Amino acid sequence: MRVAVLGTGTMGAGMARSLLRAGLDVTVWNRHAAKAQALAADGATVADSPAAAATGADVLLTMLFDEAAVAEVAAPALAALPNGSIWMQSATVGPAGAHRLAAIADADAVTFVDAPVVGTKKPADEGTLVALVSGPPDAVERLQPVLAAIGSKTINAGSAVGQASGLKLACNAWVASLTAATAQSLALSRALGVDPRLFLASIEGGASDSPYAQLKGGMMLGNDFTPSFAVDGLVKDLGLMQQAAAATGMPGHLLDALQQAFTVAADSGHADDDIAAVATSFMPLFTEGG
Repeated sequence: MRVAVLGTGTMGAGMARSLLRAGLDVTVWNRHAAKAQALAADGATVADSPAAAATGADVLLTMLFDEAAVAEVAAPALAALPNGSIWMQSATVGPAGAHRLAAIADADAVTFVDAPVVGTKKPADEGTLVALVSGPPDAVERLQPVLAAIGSKTINAGSAVGQASGLKLACNAWVASLTAATAQSLALSRALGVDPRLFLASIEGGASDSPYAQLKGGMMLGNDFTPSFAVDGLVKDLGLMQQAAAATGMPGHLLDALQQAFTVAADSGHADDDIAAVATSFMPLFTEGG
């Protein structure tokens, strides 16, 4: 199977390497050529344009920042795909964005599969992402070699475009909530004169514990904001969640609060840092002193 990967940033590069380890024929392209060129040593063919990457591909996999970036590079790539190819769209674009992108695929007679993933840099590198898919069952079946290479499991959200993207927003809402709640409890502990490390120790092993809270909490306490999921990406995703909630009439009280917390972190210089940097929006430099 020949796979063209458009977008080789934090997630796309790991996914491309996982595909290569599985023995698939992978061609990569990235707007910043050096990021794509780095995959040549792993066995990837490096293309100089989206169209060149898509030429001859059975699967076009897009993993870019947002809907606008995807739409821009998809136009020339879709035109270059052979008949019968599948577009596996994995960027987080929300249900409405997935429908707009699917319309582009229809215009080029390409089968569209809505396929965002759950996980960050480490799972992408290790091929242990959770793939969320919705689309024609026969197309999803044909994607099994790709899905097996990049993920530890696949969740079939249905056959309609947008269902997988909706599920992805629900998953990222959970990630945002858990991260911000961990930061809030650590900051509250410190504000009340308690060693914040005792909060993590108190929940450890109990029903309210979470490996993710321990991971992100440890990063916050260590002032380590090395990115695996950047703040600006989550701010973008929270905007999609707010739009989706408004479109369905669901109250967005918590989403609004989360958007505010992560936007404060982004605006204070942490846009490119890991989402653990939301801690700074609760108490600036709250990690100072350990």
